[in-house]
Amino acid sequence: MIVTHLQLVDFRNYRSAEVALRRGPNLIVGRNGQGKTNLVESIGYLATLGSHRVSSDQALVRAGAEAAIVRARLEHGERELLVELQLNRSGANRAQVARAPARPRDLPRHVSTVLFAPEDLLLVRGDPSGRRRMLDQLLVQLSPRMSGVLADYDRVLRQRTTLLKTARAARRTGDLSTLEVWDERLVAFGSEIIAARADLVMRLRPPLAEAYRAIAGEEHSADLALDLSVLLVDVDGATPDAEPPPSGGQREGITASAASAAFRSALERMRPAELERGVTLAGPHRDDLVLELNGRPARGYASHGESWSFALALKLAAAVLLREHSPTGDPVVILDDVFAELDETRRSRLADAVAGYEQVIITAAVEADVPAELAGRVIRIEAGAVVEG
Repeated sequence: MIVTHLQLVDFRNYRSAEVALRRGPNLIVGRNGQGKTNLVESIGYLATLGSHRVSSDQALVRAGAEAAIVRARLEHGERELLVELQLNRSGANRAQVARAPARPRDLPRHVSTVLFAPEDLLLVRGDPSGRRRMLDQLLVQLSPRMSGVLADYDRVLRQRTTLLKTARAARRTGDLSTLEVWDERLVAFGSEIIAARADLVMRLRPPLAEAYRAIAGEEHSADLALDLSVLLVDVDGATPDAEPPPSGGQREGITASAASAAFRSALERMRPAELERGVTLAGPHRDDLVLELNGRPARGYASHGESWSFALALKLAAAVLLREHSPTGDPVVILDDVFAELDETRRSRLADAVAGYEQVIITAAVEADVPAELAGRVIRIEAGAVVEG
């Protein structure tokens, strides 16, 4: 899949912009703060239904506007397709596919991207929420129906947590039947997410190890495991916002039925603590993706360069899975301001790793930072306008 044309209206700092893109490498050049990242952010949003920079859509709508529009013409082999997303400041977002109304959650069926940006350093050094979001965005691209499952889980989690905060009176009378109803719904959606994430981690491990060796050298190894909060034995001393202790790490898949049994048992075991604290202490919202470098946790041990290499390898592994299993074929590989942080050896190795993808989009403040083989078509950006290309 490639993006042949991108149009933005009232998106970030763009009042209106149109960019033609080509197969192969496309280089977007401009000083910091001019809008390079905003262009690639819009493409990434179509594929993942989320920004890699902010959690709220409000920041994506230009100041003073009520809605932003992202319109992209895609090429799938011999077939062309127009997709459009309207991000509304108030009210639900709207989408079109081939000029026919569609649900926003349908867009990942048609758009596939892997975006690496400086913010991805937090995948290694940040809190678990960023790693969960990365897994879930990849899940949605591989299986778009998971968007609905994740949304349903979040809705039930909010409702259950609200009930926990007001459940002390019910606890005194022994009437917790309403909570038990929400438990079943939480388990139903949550166990599917747990199983899907565990399967994804298992599939990511081989391409991650290969990608890290390609970037950092043969003497290094990288691996993944999934810490599942439903497998925790105890939560004594935990606070609502605390990271759960490790569960030992899930490296292989787990069936939805096994996840359901473990989840149901965890909720029963943790109910006294949950009623006391008014928070749901087990479930996929408290799981973590553990990154291991040379047999040790990357977080806390990896150097700055190793952390960059690990985050890059994660994204390259995601690209491999999408290439193999996504109905759209090759994802668009987006490298946002990446090369300035890499030494010459890693720049060359990264260029080799992405050279075979149908379309690669690179942003850079300094054109010379990008290896010559990825220069390709050059597009220049200045103050929210395409001034050349």
